[in-house]
Parts: sequence; structure tokens; C-alpha cells
Amino acid sequence: MPTYVTLLNWTDQGIRNYKDTAKRSEAFAAAAQKLEAKVLNLYWTVGSYDLVAVVEAPDEETATALLLQLGGVGNVRTTTLRAFGREEMDRIIAKAAG
Repeated sequence: MPTYVTLLNWTDQGIRNYKDTAKRSEAFAAAAQKLEAKVLNLYWTVGSYDLVAVVEAPDEETATALLLQLGGVGNVRTTTLRAFGREEMDRIIAKAAG
């Protein structure tokens, strides 16, 4: 299943409600499960981003739907990257090499 790395920053609303962040992470994981996606890891970070999520989803549409749901709540803004594992990268290199 494709993997996505999502960089998250709290909005003003999200930081005001920081005490609920662990509960919100559980709600995010449950929402992912309903869409047949999975939150592999969620990290609270220091630096340019407040959180980093690693998510598996069956396709880009599902990943996008999940992140639209998340953003729609108003606590975070996201930037998402499609990530490729070693086996996927080996296949990509093989295609590129012809």
C-alpha cells in the first residue's frame, strides 16, 4: 500500500486546544481505519513542524480524503509527501534504466 509522510502544523485553534492532541490523534487513526487507511506512526516534533504522520492508504484519493477530513476540523494544516520504500524504489530505478 502506498505510504505518505504528512507534515502538520497546528492552527491557532489547534494550539489553543493542545491538551486534546492525544485524543485528536486517536480520532485521526479511527478516521483512517474507516477509509481503509492506516496511521503507521504519529510523532509530535520540535522545529518547523508540530507533528509528522506516516500513513498508508490504498491510493492518493483515499489519502487526500483522509487529510481533507483532518484539515476540515480546523486544528492543523498539512503538507503531504508520497514516500517510496526500498522495493518500490528498486522498481522505479529498473523502469528508469529501461
